[in-house]
Amino acid sequence: MNDILKTIELARAETSYELEASRILTICNACRYCEGFCAVFPAMTRRLSFDKADVHYLANLCHNCGACLHACQYAPPHEFAVNVPATMAELRTQTYADYAWPAPLGMAYKKNGLTVALSLAFGLALFLMLTVWMSGAFFSAGLHANFYAIFPHNLLAVMFGSVFGFAVLAMVMGAKKFWRDVAANESPAGASIAEAATNALTLKYLDGNNNSADAVGCTNGDDAPTQWRRRFHHATFYGFMLCFASTSVATLYHYLLGLHAPYAMTSLPVILGTLGGIGLIIGTIGLTLLQAKRHKAHGAMPLQGSNATRAMDMGFIALLFLTSSTGLVLLAWREAASMPLLLAVHLGVVMALFLTLPYGKMAHGVYRSAALLKFAIERRKPNNLAVSD
Repeated sequence: MNDILKTIELARAETSYELEASRILTICNACRYCEGFCAVFPAMTRRLSFDKADVHYLANLCHNCGACLHACQYAPPHEFAVNVPATMAELRTQTYADYAWPAPLGMAYKKNGLTVALSLAFGLALFLMLTVWMSGAFFSAGLHANFYAIFPHNLLAVMFGSVFGFAVLAMVMGAKKFWRDVAANESPAGASIAEAATNALTLKYLDGNNNSADAVGCTNGDDAPTQWRRRFHHATFYGFMLCFASTSVATLYHYLLGLHAPYAMTSLPVILGTLGGIGLIIGTIGLTLLQAKRHKAHGAMPLQGSNATRAMDMGFIALLFLTSSTGLVLLAWREAASMPLLLAVHLGVVMALFLTLPYGKMAHGVYRSAALLKFAIERRKPNNLAVSD
């Protein structure tokens, strides 16, 4: 009997965010004061009720800019307690777990916080440092930035290629499951794809109140909007993409052109990696500072005493910062005798980042892009529920 009661209690806990989201969206749908703020509200007006697929779609469409919370007359301490950003933030975390692939690894989202991220990075770095120490190359002068003298190229390619390949596969499979549930009958067209890609790459909906020329950006601890959250997101994302481009170019150099590392400081892979690393450092530091200033009402909603959303954010930001900073340090001291040690630390952090990619905050980019695509498709259809004056 106790087991049955425990099962029922867990089932209720798993659906509490969805029920709360449905309740809040129903209130918002009656009010519609925030209809022009972002994509969530015009998408909401196309529905009279909100089932599980609807709230999952709208939660991932939300960018957590906070504008609606600061404008809402029904926000806490009102008895309706309408808090769209916090509700959507917690529900997004639940969707990441629900659509994770393989499914049993969905629990990793609830565990993947700052402590786990740092512990995994430290553990992997320590393992590689011990490997270097046992090989007798812990401090080795005269290697002239030859990383492959420490870890053979083919070994690194297999290790990191397989882990990164699995991470991409896991995110693709998760996105496929998400799309099947929230947009099974939708057929993306070129215009919809282009609009969704533009909105994702420009972070259009981090502008806050899109109908106001004065209230532009995301709100922090007060009602004053700022564009800094959008800018730091851009620095982080494009810094990451520049680092990925650096690795891709180096791969082409190695396999197609027969040009093997180490590469000169003026070479394209090094330039791209340096710019990407700087962008990541600026972006992650900026986001960390803004996160500390953001009002608590924007983040975790205490339905279950969970703070998994903020913990996941900080874990991912920490790994990105450590990846970029250790990479730049390694680049600066690649001719030094400490290069093997620095290389082991950097590779350990990168491996930790790759291992947690499908089960951390990186997932939000995948599901949000899918939600933006569904919104772009919907927007081109007549709204049969629209109210005319």
